[in-house]
This record gives sequence, structure tokens and C-alpha cells, in this order.
Amino acid sequence: MGPELHLQMIAHRTTELREQADNYRLAREAQEDKKGHSPEKRRRSLFGKIIPA
Repeated sequence: MGPELHLQMIAHRTTELREQADNYRLAREAQEDKKGHSPEKRRRSLFGKIIPA
């Protein structure tokens, strides 16, 4: 496989993964809106515990 083809494959896969991440983020925000949670009021610490803002 040539380096140009490999670079194209990496760029294409990166684009796909970013689209999936955007879709996931939008779905998560919509779900939080349904529950009445606002993402601005919650932060995560280094150890994954939720800390009130």
C-alpha cells in the first residue's frame, strides 16, 4: 500500500469517527434535555466523579 493511499484511508476514517462522535454528542445532549439536566452544571474530575459546579 502506497503512503498516499494510506494517508487517504486515515483521513477518511478520521472523518467517519468525528461524525460518529458528533452524532453521539447530539444524542446525549438531547437525552439530557429530556431529563432536565444541563451539561453546563456538571463537570467531571480526574477520577470520573461528578462534581457540582
